[in-house]
Amino acid sequence: MLTARFAVPAVPKLLVHRPELLKRLTAGVQGPLTLINGPAGSGKTVLTAHWVAGGLAPRPPVWLTVEPDDAPGAFWAYVLEAFHRGGVVLPAGVGTPTRAEGVTRSFLVRLAEGLAGRPQPAVLVLDQFDTAQPPAMTEGLDYVLRHASGGLRIVLTSRTDSLLPLHRYRAADEIAEIRHADLRFTDEDARALLDEHRLEISPAGVGLLMERTEGWAAGVRLCALAMQRSADPEAFLRQFAADRTTIADYLLKEVLDTQPPSTQDLLLRVCVTDRIHPDLADELTGRDDAARTLAGLARDNAFLEQIDASAWYRLHPLFAEVLRAHLRQRHPGLEPRLHGRAARWLARTGRLTEAVLQGAAAGDWPFAAAQLVDHLAIGRLFTGLEAEQLGRAFAGMPMDGAGETGAEGAEGATGVAPALVAAACRLVEQDLPGCEAALRRADSYLGPDSAPAATLGRAFLGVLAGRLAENPEATERAAADADRLFRALPPPLLAGRPELRALVLAGLGAVELGAGRLDRAESALTAAVAACGEPGTEYPHCDALGSLALVAFRRGRLRQAAAHARASLAVAEQSALPPERRTGADHLVLAGVAVEQDDLPAARRHLDLALAATAAGPRPELAAVVAAAVIGARLAVSEGDGEAALAALRAVGTAGAPVRLPAWAVDELAVAESAAHLARGDAAAALQVLDAVDGVDEAGVLDGDRPEHVVARARALLAAGRAAQASEALAGLAGLADLAALPGDGEGVATPVRARACLLRAEIAAAGGDTEEARRRLGEALGLARPEELRRMFTESGPWVRRILRGDPHLARLHGRLSSDTPVHARPAPADGQPVVVEPLSARETEVLRKAAQLLSTEEIAAELYLSPNTVKTHLKSIYRKLCVTRRSEAVHRAQDLGLL
Repeated sequence: MLTARFAVPAVPKLLVHRPELLKRLTAGVQGPLTLINGPAGSGKTVLTAHWVAGGLAPRPPVWLTVEPDDAPGAFWAYVLEAFHRGGVVLPAGVGTPTRAEGVTRSFLVRLAEGLAGRPQPAVLVLDQFDTAQPPAMTEGLDYVLRHASGGLRIVLTSRTDSLLPLHRYRAADEIAEIRHADLRFTDEDARALLDEHRLEISPAGVGLLMERTEGWAAGVRLCALAMQRSADPEAFLRQFAADRTTIADYLLKEVLDTQPPSTQDLLLRVCVTDRIHPDLADELTGRDDAARTLAGLARDNAFLEQIDASAWYRLHPLFAEVLRAHLRQRHPGLEPRLHGRAARWLARTGRLTEAVLQGAAAGDWPFAAAQLVDHLAIGRLFTGLEAEQLGRAFAGMPMDGAGETGAEGAEGATGVAPALVAAACRLVEQDLPGCEAALRRADSYLGPDSAPAATLGRAFLGVLAGRLAENPEATERAAADADRLFRALPPPLLAGRPELRALVLAGLGAVELGAGRLDRAESALTAAVAACGEPGTEYPHCDALGSLALVAFRRGRLRQAAAHARASLAVAEQSALPPERRTGADHLVLAGVAVEQDDLPAARRHLDLALAATAAGPRPELAAVVAAAVIGARLAVSEGDGEAALAALRAVGTAGAPVRLPAWAVDELAVAESAAHLARGDAAAALQVLDAVDGVDEAGVLDGDRPEHVVARARALLAAGRAAQASEALAGLAGLADLAALPGDGEGVATPVRARACLLRAEIAAAGGDTEEARRRLGEALGLARPEELRRMFTESGPWVRRILRGDPHLARLHGRLSSDTPVHARPAPADGQPVVVEPLSARETEVLRKAAQLLSTEEIAAELYLSPNTVKTHLKSIYRKLCVTRRSEAVHRAQDLGLL
């Protein structure tokens, strides 16, 4: 007898306490059988030894470590000796085995009867009881356990599912199971172990450790030991290679070397794929026994598991990494050939992405690229969950058309498909010269007889290249070619590739936006959004919505712009679009809307988010660059920093924008710069910058005739004291006599521009002493501004607006949410001698009062502010008390007199 087999293994000094699993063990031994099942190094023995050493069992267990070569008679002799050493007294008539090869049924009957007669059940721990044990041993153990009448409790630790009839115990609810999924370390367990090793690792480092080890206890522990010896533990995790650590030795000795040679050969060959199908394994081994072998490995917890009860399996990533290193050492040159075979099997079975990845791993670039091009899947390099993975796969492809011979005689990276894929990869990296060079190579292979898929791929990339170059003519030509091919190809083939049409339309719309062709841009972008919605279209969906938001914002449709921007953000969040794929146009538009609605804190927050997205994402396009400068300048002016506004505007053209800006962009920047000069009190500079703009925009309109330009110039003239000239400029605005009466967008005149024009006319009238005309024109401006909630233009127009509103309460109700620059405590008391306010209104009370000024009912206010009607009534009562009034109309009038509304 080997005494060591009866000893409970020592518990490691650095131990992760797992109270939930210990409780489950204690509860489990209330029944006949407890099974702890997991792969090598999963912590089965450590957990059980901790449970025994901690005295958590209802009575002291008997321990026996089982050896794989135990014969049945020897095993039962060891069991009897374990009982004897553990103080389990059995009747003398039980006897002992007489031969190593086996025991008689009468011995098992006497043993079961002896255990059944005990006053307290015996607890027997059988450590390492695996399927290698002879069936006779397992059958005898099952017989004794079932006939001991509750006098025996067994705890089995095993790498494999025991040959015991577990289904019977499950059906009778007589088994407690702790399996591999339960034994895996959680992030908290890993953190506790690292703390025990005095390692201070960041949460990201812990996450990386758990990703690599998948919670395998021995892997986490071995990594912790290696990190203790490393000068930079965090760097060790980032650079960790399983094949160069003690993990490799552990897995090779404990897992691979324990398998028969044929199984070792299968594992070495299938490790080249992420997922393993029995038919694929047979393809790689040239045999036909993979189904049986893989099922046995999964059952035996040999670091291979079945995927969701399907026919597919996967290796533990650390084990796969070690196997690949071992394959290169044992069979040099075999790995790329295996990748090539796997690629073709996956292609035959319709698994496109996996076939591409395996072909790229084999260095068979023509095959890998052709899979994307011939199956119209080249768009997957730009969008979808596989985009980054596919991009990494082609990172090693020679981009100059050269290349070494790939697997099994494949040619180098020559031909139209590799050239198109190379161009796509360059586009992803925003390398326009590299893309154009690859497209020229592709054009050298293309001809009248080329396959439609390759021709469509060329047109598709032409659109995206034209967008990157901000070349409207090239983009439109390529988009027309793509549309023609879309119509010619079979609809079923295109139905599974929605990303192609979506990316083409989004690219075309973005270029039209940059060219100032808002009608064309809106049409293309609306079609792009309609083409999205299917998996893989998340990026163009978010992109098109962001561009649509910019179109709506430039047209003065603030509510529509905000809706598109929020929809873009929702798509990005729901699809977890990474920061490097987000343009920031959504936050940019929301910043612009917030400025015009006089919500400056929100504007600053969104603008900061937009600039952060621009820094992390793709290079911003011209429309976004101009919008960011204009909105940033507008916000800076609103915050009283005219110098910052000018700096933001003048930076355009020096930070990657085209040397010659299109006319619309020049004029928009000039209009914004004029406003910045006016904020600094320099009307002459404001006029000068506007008068310097000349040329014709893309619509054939003189820049100086744009309504925005005319209104900005009239404002500068008025500030310069030239009211007559300002009035004359407004009177001739695009030949329109009554801007307020125009429907919709006023034949191209945006609502904010019309409102500003009416406001300027009101200011001119007020300056001339015509109060009635000023009141009428101000009413027109307020009516135009209300649907889009435009407020900032009134706030920055000066005190004359407030004076007119105070003199006309009815007019004030049309725009009850005008902010005020004058603090309450600085205003004189009202003429009736009543106190200004008893105490300041809260933010919520001010909101309720503003809604009341818009003549909304209590129920309507409640719905607008997401409150209950009773809460609104409570706020109104508080408002009456603070303003010393008794009715709602009086509260509104008093608040207007005080400048609170």
